[in-house]
Amino acid sequence: MMSPEDIAGAARRLDGAAHTRKQIRMLSLEHPGMDIDDAYAVQKAWIDLKLATGRTIRGYKIGLTSRAMQSALGIDTPDSGVLLDDMFFADGGVIPTNRFIGLRIEAELAFVLKAPLEGPDCNLFDVLNATDFVTPALEILDTRILRVDPETKRTRTIVDTIADNAANCGVVVGGRPIRPDAADLRWIGAIVSKNGAVEETGLAAGVLNHPANGIAWLANRIARRGGALKAGDVVLAGSFIRPIEAGSGDTFTADYGAFGSVSCHFA
Repeated sequence: MMSPEDIAGAARRLDGAAHTRKQIRMLSLEHPGMDIDDAYAVQKAWIDLKLATGRTIRGYKIGLTSRAMQSALGIDTPDSGVLLDDMFFADGGVIPTNRFIGLRIEAELAFVLKAPLEGPDCNLFDVLNATDFVTPALEILDTRILRVDPETKRTRTIVDTIADNAANCGVVVGGRPIRPDAADLRWIGAIVSKNGAVEETGLAAGVLNHPANGIAWLANRIARRGGALKAGDVVLAGSFIRPIEAGSGDTFTADYGAFGSVSCHFA
């Protein structure tokens, strides 16, 4: 277990890395006994630092929802992070790369809630009943922690990713809002292009068999700490494509067919 001092120190280092755009060493190497509870404690301490500067919480993101990604990390559970107000970018807008370190893009569905969601027994149908609409989205990932340690050659673990706010730094929502009962969400797919060339395709069923399952998992996880999802929260349900590297000059478009498209340009 990490001490309160260790947790606060790790949060300050992550905050410094984000501001200076210089990645830090893996927390799991510096704290070999670090577990998932420690990682979420570090994440919360870092988010609290941001809230103290005037930021506000707009929602949450869920990651590591595909079986392939979980197998690669040797885990059987997703992870989650927090979406703040300054992480939202306009559809078709320009994203300044000088705010970030190592950018990647993922395609997913965003759920916008009209009612609170509380665990511990939240299920898929509860999520659908509490959802106002679902919309196409692009998640922007960044890494304040090194992906590979230069000395040990070890790759990041799930505790590093969780502490790093589940690698989130931004979101773009767009396309056509979808009522949760207006389509079989499992079959919504996207064709994702980078600079006009198709890079990835996928179906939302790749997210825990149904993207609403991820929202239910999040509500139940938050409930263990006495929290709940609120009406108006935007929740990214998890990517159904692999992350695509992004840099200055790149333009991304995710075509969701009948449900519209969402795009962004990095400058």
